[in-house]
Amino acid sequence: MFERYKSYNSPHKMLSIKELYRIGNGPSSSHTMGPKKAAEMFIGEYPNAGRFNVTLYGSLAATGKGHLTDQSLLSVLEQVAPTTIEWLPKTFLPFHPNALKLEAFDKNNKLLNSRTLYSVGGGALSDGEKTIGVTNGENKHIYPMTTLTEIMEWCENTGKSYWEYVEECEDNDIWDYLDEVWKVMKTAIKRGLDNEGVLPGPLSLHRKATSYYIKAKGHKESLKSRGLVFSYALAVSEENASGGEIVTAPTCGSCGVIPAVLYHLEKSRNFSKNRMLRALATAGLFGNIVKKNASISGAEVGCQGEIGVACAMAAAAASQLFGGSPAQIEYAAEMGLEHHLGMTCDPVCGLVQIPCIERNAIAAARALDANLYSSFTDGIHRVSFDRVVAVMKQTGHDLPSLYKETSEGGLAKGHKFT
Repeated sequence: MFERYKSYNSPHKMLSIKELYRIGNGPSSSHTMGPKKAAEMFIGEYPNAGRFNVTLYGSLAATGKGHLTDQSLLSVLEQVAPTTIEWLPKTFLPFHPNALKLEAFDKNNKLLNSRTLYSVGGGALSDGEKTIGVTNGENKHIYPMTTLTEIMEWCENTGKSYWEYVEECEDNDIWDYLDEVWKVMKTAIKRGLDNEGVLPGPLSLHRKATSYYIKAKGHKESLKSRGLVFSYALAVSEENASGGEIVTAPTCGSCGVIPAVLYHLEKSRNFSKNRMLRALATAGLFGNIVKKNASISGAEVGCQGEIGVACAMAAAAASQLFGGSPAQIEYAAEMGLEHHLGMTCDPVCGLVQIPCIERNAIAAARALDANLYSSFTDGIHRVSFDRVVAVMKQTGHDLPSLYKETSEGGLAKGHKFT
């Protein structure tokens, strides 16, 4: 029944969840992956330029050094020509706080062209009107229903689950794509549990995943279970902070939540691979709804859009794995997001370390709690997931900019990256 939508690429519909789950290197999807992609696109247009100039605005400029924005840009542009970077942290362009302008000059220093782009979260780019620069089929607006209320009603009417809606809307390769996503997530956990030492940057923060994992093994089952979840989330988040390969879920800064929850459930409950991929599909659908109707960008709405959304996605995935009804899955996700409303994005020194890494571990535990709470109910509750998404968007817009990835307020106040 959804075949007609696949050829109708309307921006009023939601993009593929491939656009949400992006495989890449940390530490930030908006500050590292997005700008790097912008640079790659730009040198493709001007491979013979004499020099480049990049101007970073707003949040990209405020925390760019801590997020390795300059390094990601220079690693691409300076392969072609010398590049200078200007930092304008107090200048915010109207479309989005993460803005950059790329300028190409010829050998005689004549301006060839200038492009202003916005890194809107999760590694995605916009030119101010539409998403650009995506590949592998991500840039297809293929989901005709874009609210959870509509989709839940469809599930109830058809007897199908959320992952089946994903299957009907996506291309045939979606399961292969999610299989690769799951492999990268698990590899990041294993790599993070094996690595030790100090994370890069001036905070001299020691990795904790390994010690949490070892300590958890010595506890009785209830504490052991929670300690292992902590260790898995820390492992992925620490890999992200070190520039390792991770999956945006929905962002780099919140990349440890979903892998921790799903990896723990796979190992402790022996769920099949197919069930794990379906859980990832369900999680992706919930994250997609937030990205479509609000934001997953910490620079735009604070950390509620990153950790809060990751918690909601993980809670939905866990609820599905445990046989939750569409209403129970929706309730679990609603709680995961609702109880992160108003969370600020205040990275110390602009690094995705404090409080980001710890928040991943706590959010993973809260996702499991949200699933458990929902499982005791029939799924009926007063505040819908869609309502919380709308409130999250408004709350994010009401937050002062110093609480939205500028490192000027909250926990970051007084700490400067040098």
